[in-house]
Amino acid sequence: MKVLQFPLARVTLVFIMGLIFAFYGKPNPYLVFLSLFAAAFLLSAVYFWCAKKSNRLPYFSFTVYFVAFGIGLSTQTIHTATYQKNHFTQISNIFEQTHTFTVVLKEKLKSTPFNHRFIALVQKIDNNKSEGMLLLNIKKDSFRNEFIIGNQIHIQGSLNPNSAPKNPNQFNYSNYLKNKQIYGQLYAEANNCSISKYIQKDIWYYAALVRTTIITNLKKIGFHAKELNVAVALLLGQQQDIDPEIIEDYQFAGAVHILSVSGLHIGLILLFVTFVLKPIPNNKKGSVLKLIITLSSLWLFGILAGLAPSVVRSVTMFSFVAIGQHLRRSVNIYHTLLVSILLILLVQPSFLFDVGFQLSYLALFFILWFQPLVSRLWEPKNKISNYFWDILSVSFAAQIGTLPLSLYYFHQFPGLFFITNLVIIPLIGCIMGLGVFVMVLALFDQCPYFLSKALEWSLFVTNQIIHAIASFEQFIIKDISFNFLLLVSSYVLILTGILWIEKRSFHRLLFFLLSIILIQTTYLWTQWRVTNQQEWVVFNLKKTTMITKRMGKDVTVYANDSLQKNGSKNKPLNAYLVGNFSRLAAAKKMKNTFYFKGKRILIIDSSGVYPMQHHPDIIVLTRSPHINLDRIIQISRPKEIIADASNYKSIQKLWETTCIKAKIPFHSTDEKGFYILN
Repeated sequence: MKVLQFPLARVTLVFIMGLIFAFYGKPNPYLVFLSLFAAAFLLSAVYFWCAKKSNRLPYFSFTVYFVAFGIGLSTQTIHTATYQKNHFTQISNIFEQTHTFTVVLKEKLKSTPFNHRFIALVQKIDNNKSEGMLLLNIKKDSFRNEFIIGNQIHIQGSLNPNSAPKNPNQFNYSNYLKNKQIYGQLYAEANNCSISKYIQKDIWYYAALVRTTIITNLKKIGFHAKELNVAVALLLGQQQDIDPEIIEDYQFAGAVHILSVSGLHIGLILLFVTFVLKPIPNNKKGSVLKLIITLSSLWLFGILAGLAPSVVRSVTMFSFVAIGQHLRRSVNIYHTLLVSILLILLVQPSFLFDVGFQLSYLALFFILWFQPLVSRLWEPKNKISNYFWDILSVSFAAQIGTLPLSLYYFHQFPGLFFITNLVIIPLIGCIMGLGVFVMVLALFDQCPYFLSKALEWSLFVTNQIIHAIASFEQFIIKDISFNFLLLVSSYVLILTGILWIEKRSFHRLLFFLLSIILIQTTYLWTQWRVTNQQEWVVFNLKKTTMITKRMGKDVTVYANDSLQKNGSKNKPLNAYLVGNFSRLAAAKKMKNTFYFKGKRILIIDSSGVYPMQHHPDIIVLTRSPHINLDRIIQISRPKEIIADASNYKSIQKLWETTCIKAKIPFHSTDEKGFYILN
């Protein structure tokens, strides 16, 4: 593997290890900086010691890795917002009492069915200077005036901490927000938000203003809303208003990456800018002017696209390409890849834990490394055949590189991805060229009607093609169980396999065969572990009750009629089955009594009927039964009481008080999430 021959590759890997250790280990900041200074001092001493004799160089290399690890630790520590003195999490009662927040809107997110959502920067809390980012949710029913990025808003309310998933194996939105340094959510109605006359006119304000101007001017000339939202996603990286059905079509067709601004888009922007700047002479001043305009164009486009991780990666890499063109030097693409990773993570280490960043770099790395090997399998002489073969080989290499990670995060595989890329990528090149031209003209309100209609029609055709491919549901493999151990063993298999294809030798073949044994062992061990597990789970579902009993791989669900009939559309149940490598063995009506691992469990529903002589270990209260809990506790003497989310919150509070008095553990799934007995 050529990339590992570069010293920078090893330094970058050790630096990333430092970031990961600091992120999960959370070492004391004082110890982190002390170790960094110690490493720097050791590096200086070893440098002078090694300068005398060349055979001491390995010691110097080891010390460099030690320093790189220390820089990784300190970088993650510096960028962890909660370590800052004025961060709102340092306020002792921040999540317990009502406060007055002064925030500035930074970014608009995709709305939920009930709320408009923004990322907001905290400026003051109760007139005291504070900082940090929070998620602001403004109720839709009260949303009359349009908020703009840069608005300063005064809100009185209670800050909610990011809550963990309420059901097993669900997407952990709390961790997602934490990775973005967002540590709280604020809910408000627009009527309770006091908008200040002050507008913070930073780079995000002007980027949002440009996007709004483009969208408004295109709407004025009759650009259809559905295609306009796709154009905004494709060209400006904003997916907030795109139709969920269109996103689903792109996912099922294996083309969702097209809706995210990435290397394909930035590369086309670079070609477009280079073409426009051709008339400028290539003398010293002209070359510098070209470079400044090119870099400015790339980064301005990146800012317009919201500086998402994949955008930052692409803009950074193509900036190095532009600098290489200016210096008239060939750019080593592996060096560019490594330097871009190092620079981006030094500035924004949280990108390392972003799915888009991970997939973006993996796809690029495998395109650079594996695609040349694939392309050698067939070398067509016809230019058209060669063009489509290149598209196919690039798509295959990227898919192989990102497949394990995609299965780990999304648990599905689009079987027709190669057809999608063969058809769509040639179209996207034309759409991007036309789209950039239309957006620039629309910014100045000078876009001709025929050009906007040409772009709208091309996007309509693209959407129809994507929809047609996505409609072949038999080629979409869904609900694939895949855990972290399988992820690691899959990449070991892929890497050793490609290394053997690259250079066939006995040692590489041996490692490849061992990797096959590794993934088989991992799969068998996972199946054995699942087979020997037994658990009983009360889910957290509003207005209804669902309980599952898992015996190995077989899951029996107990619920009402509607949940039984719509089991395939039951997202919490599907997530549980996929996460536990299980299958739905049976769907049954809810019972009043369960026996699990020697525990007697009593279910009391809205009827309030229960056997007087029954002495359960656990009582589960559902659908707000009208009961005297004090009396039940005295008669039944349970060891634990569970209340699911089908109960009214006010009743749950009364039950909790009763349990505290009786010194019996009380578990509310609405507050603590699902209950599991295993």
